[in-house]
Amino acid sequence: MLRSISVEGLENPVSSLIIGSDYFTPDKQELVNEVIEQYLTVGGNTIDTAFIYGGGQSEKAIGQWVDRNSSNRERLQIWTKGGHPNKNGPTINQKDLTEQIKISLERLKVDQVDLYALHRDDPTLPVGKILEWLNQLVEDGYMKTFGGSNWSTKRLEEANNYAKKHRMRGFSFSSPNLSLAKAKEPYWPDCVSLDREDIIWHEQTQLPVLSWSSQARGFFTGKFNKAEQSNQELVRVFYNDANWKRYERAQKLAEQKGMTTIEIALAYVLNQSFPTAAIIGPRNYKEIVSCANGASINLSTQELEWLNLEVDFIES
Repeated sequence: MLRSISVEGLENPVSSLIIGSDYFTPDKQELVNEVIEQYLTVGGNTIDTAFIYGGGQSEKAIGQWVDRNSSNRERLQIWTKGGHPNKNGPTINQKDLTEQIKISLERLKVDQVDLYALHRDDPTLPVGKILEWLNQLVEDGYMKTFGGSNWSTKRLEEANNYAKKHRMRGFSFSSPNLSLAKAKEPYWPDCVSLDREDIIWHEQTQLPVLSWSSQARGFFTGKFNKAEQSNQELVRVFYNDANWKRYERAQKLAEQKGMTTIEIALAYVLNQSFPTAAIIGPRNYKEIVSCANGASINLSTQELEWLNLEVDFIES
């Protein structure tokens, strides 16, 4: 059974593995149903989607799964996101956010989502105004709790200080990229990957991190090497000497523990000294089991530091 973390505003904890759904569509409904059911068998309980995924197709596919059985809604916590910029610019405003969440709920065939995140920040807006809109959406019953996806720790701190001062709800979680391979540059525009300073901030605040691309987009699968450069996005974001050294160390530790390299990479994310959960994107049961194996691994502080090139050896 998977471990879990507590998120303020939720009655139930969030499982350490969160299933991603960016490839879900009603055209693949049989696969969608199968993957969700298989994910539930290993103890998963939370799904990640967004207003923009597949132009709404992801939410619709999840909604069709919810609608299959009256008990399904109680089996799965639903997390969606809104406020992603569109062709007209930012959509973080009260009108757009309200319209988007209403559409998301209709697609998902639910009255309320458990978790909600702003897909991006709009630094031109004061955090107090954004918090007012989000608090209103909670009060109106559209969501139980909210967080920020790709928000800087500086803005999160500013928002939560404002919330505390004005006796409002603040951000209960953050969803940046956290992985053993460190991004050289954003995978998508305005995306946030945690650096050492950010990790220290999360250690101090204990604000949960729900990490996207927790396995570095497949960098640790064994399908790639320095000479294999067919995946240009992976090359652009993750190919450098430091990350290949992290890969080699993960491979070595995996051999010692009888695990796979990608399972060790996932364990790195889930063994931080602050609450973490990892968004995963399995497409079959074998991949789900592999993720569950990774989630079961305990790593020591020294092993984490060694994997991340902070120390040169692990004391025996």
